[in-house]
Amino acid sequence: MSRVPEAVHRRRWAILTVLMFSLLIVVLDNSILNVAVKTIAVPPPTGIGAGQSELEWAINSYTLVFAGLLFTAGLLGDRIGRKKVLLFGVLVFGAGSALAAFSGSPGELIAYRAVMGFGAAFVMPATLAVLMNVFEREEQPRAIGIWAGSVGLAIAIGPVTGGLLLEHFWWGSIFLVNVPIAIVALIAMALLVPDSKDPSPGRTDPVGVVLSVVGLVLLVYGIIHGGELADFTAPSVLLPLFAGLAVLTGFVLHERRSDHPALDMAYFKKPAFSAAVAAIALVFFALLGVTFFSAFYLQSVRGYSALQAGLLILPLAITQMVFAPRARLVVERFGARAVCTAGMLLVAAGLAAFALFDADTPVWALEAVFFAQGVGMAHIMPPVTVSVMQSLPREKAGSGSAVNNTFRQVGGALGVAVLGSLLSAVYRREIEGHLQGVPSGTRHTAGESIEATLAVAEKLGPAGQALVGQAHSAFLNAMHITALCSAAVALLGAAVVACFLPPRPAGAGGGPEREDEHEPAATR
Repeated sequence: MSRVPEAVHRRRWAILTVLMFSLLIVVLDNSILNVAVKTIAVPPPTGIGAGQSELEWAINSYTLVFAGLLFTAGLLGDRIGRKKVLLFGVLVFGAGSALAAFSGSPGELIAYRAVMGFGAAFVMPATLAVLMNVFEREEQPRAIGIWAGSVGLAIAIGPVTGGLLLEHFWWGSIFLVNVPIAIVALIAMALLVPDSKDPSPGRTDPVGVVLSVVGLVLLVYGIIHGGELADFTAPSVLLPLFAGLAVLTGFVLHERRSDHPALDMAYFKKPAFSAAVAAIALVFFALLGVTFFSAFYLQSVRGYSALQAGLLILPLAITQMVFAPRARLVVERFGARAVCTAGMLLVAAGLAAFALFDADTPVWALEAVFFAQGVGMAHIMPPVTVSVMQSLPREKAGSGSAVNNTFRQVGGALGVAVLGSLLSAVYRREIEGHLQGVPSGTRHTAGESIEATLAVAEKLGPAGQALVGQAHSAFLNAMHITALCSAAVALLGAAVVACFLPPRPAGAGGGPEREDEHEPAATR
C-alpha cells in the first residue's frame, strides 16, 4: 500500500475538520426537519400550509434520493476523483438548501428537498473515502472514530438546532443555516483537500449502476410508503418492495457474472466486511426507530417543547463525541468482536428500558438511558466502519464507503417505517375503544396518532380532558411493545457480531499484518 504524500500527511487533521463540517450539515438535515413540521403545516405567512402527506414527503423525498444514489456516488468518486464529487455534492446541497428555505408551496419544498438529497448522496461516501486516503493505516481507526462521533453528534443536535432556530426565526431558517456552512466548506475543501481516485478503475458497468439505483429507489420507496400507511400488506407497498428486491437480486447476479463489476461481490465473503455492514443496518434499524417515537414521548406525553426534547437527547450526542474517537483503545485491548458485541448489548438494554417508561419517569432515568445508548453506539460504529473500510483496498474507498452508508440508510429507513407502523397499529388498537364520544366524521383521523387524538381532544374542550389521559396511556402501551421489538433487533445485531465479526479486523489493533493482504491482485 502506497504511503500518503508528506504534504497531505501534515494537514490531515485540518482536512478531517473540513470533512466533519460537510458531513455535519448533511446528517443534521436528516433530523432537523422533524421539529419544524408543525410550523410548516400552518398556513402562510407563518408556514406554507402543508398537509400531512406533503409533510411526510418533504422528509421522505430527501431520504429516497439520498439512499438511491449513495452507491452510485461512491463509485463515481473512485472513478473521477473524490474531491470533485465532494465539491459537487456540497455545492448542490447548499443550492438546494437556499431554494428550500424560500419555498412558496409544499410542492416546491418537496422538490428542493430532493435536490438536497441528491447533493448529500455525493457528500456522505466521499468524506469517508477522502479520510481513508489522507490517513495512514495505523491512524485510520482514530480518524474513523472522530468521523463516526460527528455522525452521532449531528443526529442528536438536529432537534436542538431546529428548536433554537424556530424560536428566533422563520421556518426557512432551518435550511438557510446550511448555506454559509456550505460556502465555508467549499472554500476550505478547494484549498486543503487533495484529490484521489482509483488509478485503475477498469471499464464502467452502466448496467450495474442502473440496476443499483432502480433497485434501491424502489425498495426505499416501498419501505417509506409502508410506513406512511402503517400497512406493509397493501398492494401499493408490496409492488415496489418486491420489485426493488427483484431488481437488487438482478444486480447481485449481474455483478457476480461481470468481469468488470461495479461492486465486487467477493467482498461479502469476508466476515470482516459482511458482518460489519449487517451490524450497521441492524443497529440503525433499532436506534432510528426509537429516536422516532421518543420524540413523541417527550413532546406529546411529557409536554416538553421541541427545544427541550432536543436538549434531553444531548447525552446521546455528547457520549458519542467523547467515546467514539477513543473506541480504538478499547478495541486494541479486547478486540473488535467483544467491543461491538458489548456495545450492541448496551444499546439493546437502553432500548428495552423504554418499556419501563411512563408519564412520570424521572428525567435522570431518561438521561441515563440516552447516555448508555450513546456509549453503546460509540463502541459499535467506529470498529465496524474500520472493519468495512480496511477490508477493501484504498483504491476502492469510495465504493466501500457507499456500501457502508447505504446499509446504514436503508436500515434506518426500515426502522422508522416498520417500528413506526407497529407503533401506529398498536396505538390505534388501544385508543379505538375510547373514541365513542368523538364525532363520527373525525373518529378515524383521531385514531391515527397521538398528535391527531390530542388535536381532537383540544377541540372538544373540557369534555376532551379524559381523552388526553387515554391517549397518553394508549401511546405508552404502544411504545412499550415497540421498544421491546427494537431491543430484539439490537440483540440480533449482537448475535451477528458475536458469531461472524473477526475478533480483530484488519487495522483494529490486533498486531501487524502484511500490507499486501488488502491490495487488489493487479497491484501486487
